[in-house]
Amino acid sequence: MIRGGHVDAAVLGALQVDERGRVANWAMPGEPVLGVGGAMDLLSGVRTVIVVMTHATREGEPKLVRSCTLPITSLRPADWVVTELATFRVVGGALRLVERPPGVEPEEVRARTAARFVEEG
Repeated sequence: MIRGGHVDAAVLGALQVDERGRVANWAMPGEPVLGVGGAMDLLSGVRTVIVVMTHATREGEPKLVRSCTLPITSLRPADWVVTELATFRVVGGALRLVERPPGVEPEEVRARTAARFVEEG
């Protein structure tokens, strides 16, 4: 189903997403991990990929980064990235801020995001 391109959308979690929308979601330094799993298939075979994750780690480090420090799951970027602070659309290899919840200002999103992004219209 997935490899044949029959799935319209998938929602994935991620450890990091870079400013081009590429996803790292399977390896934690120092943690035992069995392998990539199905995420690589989902990223390459699904029409629309939505990443849902927290905006920062427990330590407060941004998870939207300029370049992933963890292994990239697939070269194919996500289409959407949704966090508690913002919704980004990936367009032409760049993040576009398209929505924020009430009370969250663009300055807060910028201060807590390491990746470059533009605000959509």
